[in-house]
Amino acid sequence: MDSLGDGNHTAVTEFILLGLTHDPVLRVFLFIIILCIYLVTVSGNLCTILLIRVSTQLHHPMYFFLSNLAFADIGFSSSVTPNMLVNFLVERNTIFYFGCVTQLGSTAFFGSVECFLLASMAYDRFVAICDPLLYSTKMSTRACVQLLIVTYTGGFLNCCSFAICFYNLDFCGSNRVNHFFCDFAPLLELSCSDISVPAVVPSFTAGFVILSTAIVILVSYIYIFITILKMRSTEGRHKAFSTCTSHLTAISLLYGTTLVIYVMPKSVFSTDQNKVMSVFYTVVIPMLNPCIYSVRNKDIKEALKRQIGRQTLS
Repeated sequence: MDSLGDGNHTAVTEFILLGLTHDPVLRVFLFIIILCIYLVTVSGNLCTILLIRVSTQLHHPMYFFLSNLAFADIGFSSSVTPNMLVNFLVERNTIFYFGCVTQLGSTAFFGSVECFLLASMAYDRFVAICDPLLYSTKMSTRACVQLLIVTYTGGFLNCCSFAICFYNLDFCGSNRVNHFFCDFAPLLELSCSDISVPAVVPSFTAGFVILSTAIVILVSYIYIFITILKMRSTEGRHKAFSTCTSHLTAISLLYGTTLVIYVMPKSVFSTDQNKVMSVFYTVVIPMLNPCIYSVRNKDIKEALKRQIGRQTLS
């Protein structure tokens, strides 16, 4: 263990990530699977960003937020997955102190950005369905940029709360983190200092992000469902609801997994089960989002067909 002497204490300068498993055969299998997932994640989300960029029919607020969600998915997955892949190939995966706080901060940042973006997209659907005549006014370019500023500012503040509290932790014993990335909870378990404040502040900021965005989403969809039920035309109801299905699926995946990992009592799941849920949250969901929006979204599918047709003709 690399360390620095400081009086009667030994300060940790690097951490050892224990990873998902020690079974060499399973490690090779997981490396191949997760590498494929990561490649699909990066390529799928990049294609989403490029498609929205080049397709004029997708230059609408909903897809403006979707392109930023795709960027956040790439950032979120890239914060964790490359280091996890290295962990499968080496016997002892070490990460330096600064690398650990960078990974912790980036996951907090991109995770928060995703929550705010999903809330912005819910508000966009609310305005489009419940107040369509004022849609162009309420969801103007200026309004979208303001929502985006709030999104990235909120992500930055949550990132800072985790990073500052991490820097206030003293590590003078074991440096073995029982996880595949620098998550805050297992790091707290290694600290030899008073964790009362460092444990509460990030929980408060992360809880505020999750709760505030969840309330925006819930209220938006309550009004959306009421408006849809009031529609006389069955076709109109189906068309209105179909514009929300992709977004609802993405919300269910993200908030459902977040609820299980961070809200459910720790006694409900073992450490290994929690790791598996974290893999789904940090690795699988960023891959699923472009699949959800491409398969279940008519506008995306039509824009993709047009671009493929143009490339074929040219």
